[in-house]
Amino acid sequence: MVDVEPFRPESGQAHPLDNSVYSALTGPHAHFAQRRGNALRYPLDMSPFMALPDSPGDADWADIAALADPDRGVTLTGLTVEPPDGWEVVMRGTVLQLVDDGIAAAPDDEAVTLTQADVPEMLALAERTKPGPFLPRTIEMGTYLGIRHGGRLVAMAGERLRPPGWTEISGVCTDADRRGQGLGTRLVLAVAAGIRMRGETPFLHVVASNTNAVRLYESLGFRLRRAATLVLTRPPAETSIS
Repeated sequence: MVDVEPFRPESGQAHPLDNSVYSALTGPHAHFAQRRGNALRYPLDMSPFMALPDSPGDADWADIAALADPDRGVTLTGLTVEPPDGWEVVMRGTVLQLVDDGIAAAPDDEAVTLTQADVPEMLALAERTKPGPFLPRTIEMGTYLGIRHGGRLVAMAGERLRPPGWTEISGVCTDADRRGQGLGTRLVLAVAAGIRMRGETPFLHVVASNTNAVRLYESLGFRLRRAATLVLTRPPAETSIS
C-alpha cells in the first residue's frame, strides 16, 4: 500500500496541489485557460488536461462536456468525485505526486534553454521516448532545458503545471542510446534550480506503476505527498458540442 502523507489544511484552505490543474488554470496559467463556467482547459495543442472545481455540480459537468474535443474526451486528475452516470470511463490510472523535500537542485553547464526553434526536435524526442503528453505548444507552459550530443537533442526536461507557489517538472526524457549516463537526473536538478530561484517549490507526477522512476526521484530528495486518480472520460453523445 502507498504511504501517503495526508494534507492538513490551514484556515480551511485547500492545498493548491490537491487540484493542481484547476489551481494552475485559475492562477499563474490563467492566461492560457479556455473557460466555460467553472470548467477550464488548456489549449488543445498545449496540453490535454482539463479541470473542474473540487465539488462539481451538474452544470459544471455540462460545461466541461461542451469544452471537450469530441475525439479526445476529458482528461482529469486530482478530483475525488466520479463522472456522472452516462459518462464513459475510457481509462483510469493512479499517479503519484512527489514534492521537493531537500533535493540537491543545481544548474548544469551542459544544459541549454530550448526555444520555439527546438520544438520539432523536442516533439521527435518525445515521440521516441514517450514521457507523457508533449504537444507543439507545451513549451509555452514553462522553461525547458535540453542536452545536445553532436548537435542532436538527446535529453530534455521542463516545467508544466504552475499552481500558486509550485511548479511541476515534466517532459523528462532521454534517447535510448544515451540512457544510463545520468542526463535526465541532471536536467531535473537543473530545472528544479530554476524553479527555486523564482521562490517556488518543485513537484512532479509519476505513474504509480513506474516504480523505478519513483525510487529514482525519492533518491534525489523528492517525497511522496499523495496518490491521485487520472481519468480519461467521455460525456454522453447528446451533451457533446463540437
